[in-house]
Amino acid sequence: MWVSAPQANLRDKLVTLYNKTGLLHNAEKVEVLEKQKRFVRIRSAAGVEGWVEQRYLVGADVFEGFQKLAVGAAGLPGEGHAATRASLNMHLTPVRDAAVLYQLKEGDKVEILKRAVAEKSQPGTRRPAGVPAPVKTAAGAGAKLTPAAATLRSGLPERQPAGSPPPVLEDWWLVRDSGGHAGWVLGRMLDLEVPLEIAQYAEGQRIVGCFPLNEVADGDKKIPQYLTLITEPHDGQPWDFDQVRVFTWNLKRHRYETGYRERKLSGMLPVKVGTQDFGKEGILPTFTIHTQDEDGQGSDRTYRLVGPIVRRVVAGTQPAESAAPAARSPRRRRR
Repeated sequence: MWVSAPQANLRDKLVTLYNKTGLLHNAEKVEVLEKQKRFVRIRSAAGVEGWVEQRYLVGADVFEGFQKLAVGAAGLPGEGHAATRASLNMHLTPVRDAAVLYQLKEGDKVEILKRAVAEKSQPGTRRPAGVPAPVKTAAGAGAKLTPAAATLRSGLPERQPAGSPPPVLEDWWLVRDSGGHAGWVLGRMLDLEVPLEIAQYAEGQRIVGCFPLNEVADGDKKIPQYLTLITEPHDGQPWDFDQVRVFTWNLKRHRYETGYRERKLSGMLPVKVGTQDFGKEGILPTFTIHTQDEDGQGSDRTYRLVGPIVRRVVAGTQPAESAAPAARSPRRRRR
């Protein structure tokens, strides 16, 4: 078995007054020697024996589940890095009462990989064993909008009984920690790493992605220019982001300005950022987003950054059409 608690004490006997024989740490493998009601006697990896509550341990099925999750997540591209707001459990599935093995400490850095939405368990209720909460994941590239996502888009819950309150939906993120372990954590407990100069222009919205496109020289400094993915500050949306905004650097005013902005999208992760050779224009930064229409049909849109201007890359045209410029530069809020 494996230790799922942050740490657990070993006791020498099952009585009120006992001596501590050792300390178990999260994800440590132990050998079970004996079971007695809610306690088990184990031998730790260091050879220390003692009793511990069984609720602090998980079996091989949970461990193997996390191993498979890590293997599957290994091929997913990272969508950014975030820091934990508090100590967190990494769940096997995006549900509050799902199995837990690994723990994250407050301030730990993780790589975010994929988003999902699940119903929050209501206080005082407990889901029967083996019955998971409904989980809604964003449709991947090339896939049609799922019925669950389509229901969310319409704003109506699925199979909603008459007179009952609508379900509370929560965003979950599949993350990878510094040790390569993967697991699901509540999205509201993560702070995405976004440069302060960019984060101040969030305008009350939620930034879910921030990608450097290139760098420009301003004197002796190299200033990065960014693509940001933004969504409404509410959990349970059927899309991962609903607008993109590119921040370019104004060399005359020495500040960030909105080089391009597009709203009312049904955008799905992942987003591709790279470079492409455009002949006479040279090798330019590009980004590709995946969007879906009302019928769930997906399509990719590619853009390139030419100086401070964003242009849409349209297949079969050269040069590509210009993307609509932003209406105005971002302004700082008064405090």
